[in-house]
Amino acid sequence: MDCNVHCSSPDRRAYVGLLPECREAARGELWHVHVTDNDGTRAWRQTFGPDTPAQAVAGFLAALITFSTRYCTCM
Repeated sequence: MDCNVHCSSPDRRAYVGLLPECREAARGELWHVHVTDNDGTRAWRQTFGPDTPAQAVAGFLAALITFSTRYCTCM
């Protein structure tokens, strides 16, 4: 992998990044997913390591997309 890849939802509240160039990648955090509240603070985050199959990350993202209360900080 030669570069970082960033994607976000149209409202910019959901983010996913494949970040092989960041310092967290050296600690095993290659994939980064986070969701922010209305006020812009991070509601929650999830990372996946380099051994996590891309299909597993895709499945996580598919579930996130269909989960209507993904922004709720109470979860």
